[in-house]
Amino acid sequence: MKALARWIACLVVAGLALELFFLARIAAMAAIDPQSTTFQRSEMWRIALRDGGEATWRQQWAPYARISDNLKRAVIASEDAAFTDHEGVEWEAIERARQRNAKAEELAAKRAARAAARGKPVRPPQLRGGSTITQQLAKNLLLSSERTLLRKGQELVLTYALEILLGKRRILEIYLNSVEWGDGVFGAEAAAQRYFRKSAAQLTPSEAARLAVMLPSPRFYEQRPNSPYLNGRTATIVARMGAVEVP
Repeated sequence: MKALARWIACLVVAGLALELFFLARIAAMAAIDPQSTTFQRSEMWRIALRDGGEATWRQQWAPYARISDNLKRAVIASEDAAFTDHEGVEWEAIERARQRNAKAEELAAKRAARAAARGKPVRPPQLRGGSTITQQLAKNLLLSSERTLLRKGQELVLTYALEILLGKRRILEIYLNSVEWGDGVFGAEAAAQRYFRKSAAQLTPSEAARLAVMLPSPRFYEQRPNSPYLNGRTATIVARMGAVEVP
């Protein structure tokens, strides 16, 4: 029993030390721009393995003032309409996403049964997330991509820490500079140069909206620039941008 108690105590101490490490890193980001994120390093490792040890990483930090307000509004409109109002987590959005996904999985199961009977390939259901911009940043900055209750709990802790220690403006700045926008393309400046041959400060409303719509599946839309969904959703986001408040 004493040995078990010691092991439990060691695990608790290790957990607290990890939390303090994460909090210290977040606090430092108030003044220091992060050089990379856990997600970026994971992606570059994937690309290096795929391409025989070579990986091209396109990223250039752009200060908040040098990122077009069009892109800020477009990303908020597309990814997290209540960004400036919530405290990091939108529980109602998470529940709505859970309900939508349950229906999508049920419908996909029926379609899969029909497709299997006809000998046709089965497409996976289109699932949606309810994560806010702050939650996405917490996950990409410091956490792995595994989906467990422990990791989700850690994400929530870091989300509230980001909101308290950094604030909305800095959160959006780091998010726009680190989010993936294609295969090895990270951040607004690299994305603007990659797709429009201009700086992030010069993006028009339609260009910004197009980039925002790519975010859930950037590598997919990078290969499908004329996707009907991409074009239609871009027009919808442009129409919503006028009502968006930026921090």
